[in-house]
Amino acid sequence: MLNFYDFEVFKYDWLVVIINPIEKNTMKIANDKDKLAEYHKQHKQQIWVGYNSRNYDQYILKAILLGFDPKEVNDWIIQGGNKGWEYSSTLNQIQLYNYDCQNKFNSLKQLEGFMGNSVQETSVPFDIDRKLTPEELEMTFKYCQHDVEQTMEVFMQKKADFDAHMSLLQTFNLPLKNISKTQAQLSALALGCSRCDWFDEWDLKFVDTLRITKYQYVMSWFLDQKQVKDYKNYFETNVCGVPHVFGWGGLHGAPDHPIHRKGLLLHVDVTSFYPSIMIRYDMLSRNVRDKAVYKQIYDTRVALKAAGKKAEQAPYKIILNATYGICKDPTSSAYDPRQANNVCVNGQLLLLDLLEHLEGHCELIQSNTDGLIIQIPDTDEAFEKVDDICYEWEQRTGMSLGFDVITEIWQKDVNNYIFKFADGKVERKGAYVKPLNDLDNDLPIVNKALVAFMVDSVPMEKTIGDCTDLKDFQKIVKLSSKYKYAWHNNSKLTEKTFRVFASKNPFNGYIGKQKDDGMTIEKFANTPEHCFIVNENVNGVKAPDDLDKSYYIALAYKRLEQFGFVR
Repeated sequence: MLNFYDFEVFKYDWLVVIINPIEKNTMKIANDKDKLAEYHKQHKQQIWVGYNSRNYDQYILKAILLGFDPKEVNDWIIQGGNKGWEYSSTLNQIQLYNYDCQNKFNSLKQLEGFMGNSVQETSVPFDIDRKLTPEELEMTFKYCQHDVEQTMEVFMQKKADFDAHMSLLQTFNLPLKNISKTQAQLSALALGCSRCDWFDEWDLKFVDTLRITKYQYVMSWFLDQKQVKDYKNYFETNVCGVPHVFGWGGLHGAPDHPIHRKGLLLHVDVTSFYPSIMIRYDMLSRNVRDKAVYKQIYDTRVALKAAGKKAEQAPYKIILNATYGICKDPTSSAYDPRQANNVCVNGQLLLLDLLEHLEGHCELIQSNTDGLIIQIPDTDEAFEKVDDICYEWEQRTGMSLGFDVITEIWQKDVNNYIFKFADGKVERKGAYVKPLNDLDNDLPIVNKALVAFMVDSVPMEKTIGDCTDLKDFQKIVKLSSKYKYAWHNNSKLTEKTFRVFASKNPFNGYIGKQKDDGMTIEKFANTPEHCFIVNENVNGVKAPDDLDKSYYIALAYKRLEQFGFVR
């Protein structure tokens, strides 16, 4: 069973709302430790789900049960910037199977906004210096329950993540108490990692299958870094006539101008690149007790993928994808920075090796950490030459390449592009054209207009003009901790998150933010000069006549021009 919960803490009051959808029970508790303890006792074998509960709510609950002042713990975490577990080791005495469904890039209110739901907040200030009145308690309960219900909705949107998390525990026989750990932490447990301190972080080793001649100076740069020892450094150079960046996060290269191309384009992708390097060249973390386990995980995932068993792949895929990252995490039992550096550097050099051999036989459109996009003449001879080069590289390096034919590409840069495969599928990456969903839904109409134009040649005026759903035009903005107030139409706003729309009404001003009284009111970035705000639920709401669709059309064309389109 699942218990969804959220705490609110004031100087002289605390309260919690807990919803158990299986029991169809909503529990509201304020300042009653015994009542909370009884509920916890009855449900401590169940899973508790919160939003940011890994960092906050679980420690408030444990603090109350142990008799600590929850306001002290609240301030320790929020104002002090400390970890909850650092407050007292006795917090570990309380059993709590906590699962956090947080999206690390967004607050819960932002996600509520993306989903089209109400983002209205309580008007009761959290720094109030007295006991709450009954009316204030009731109002806080109302908004706290709303947030718990929204957490439930977020959970359902991300249920695949929870299923993968549970599958990871079950597949590798990990106790349920580990559900509170991140997938990276679970991966280290599944691999049986034992913490060991290493002092050879910069001891780089090049794999013996490299055949680099023209670009040997890139290898020399990495060797020089052994003396410099600074991860901020990077190296810029031209490869295949295209600007490239080499460094400590992977290889990136693309022409310094937008590209729109049709013809014979190939997406050349290295299959499971980093896991393959770790296995083929013995670069797995040295903290892994039995390296054969990792190879077995890799083989199992490959077999499940071949059999089309997507759901069953999940726990194995998580570990394969997490292993490189945990090698670089100082808090992980898998921490082995030398191995991480060797994987990253050799990954770049192996791709550089492939590029050097392909040079002169294709035009490079982009290269990134684990693959390339190239254009070749549409002839059998040209294709066979490229295929031969790639085959030799595969045989020599032990890596495997996948090939997909692209018929058209729009590319702003290496991180922002959209292309169509020959089978009709579309690949989209970058803030402007990425696939949207209910938890990532900012300015959706502009995204839809760009994609429809690039993929199906639909005029953007038609996509935007025909749309009547107000939610599609929303821009969600959030007041950061650097600012004290938000302003709109000469009024100070009490909320922190806002759903903004472009307005035809010239008397509607911009939405601004202010660091403190008397200071300049700054306009929120990427918002219209004239706007209106709707923080209530907008699902199913039709766009009013006051909505300025010309603003969205102009913005869409501005973004399209960054992909090389000229009107």
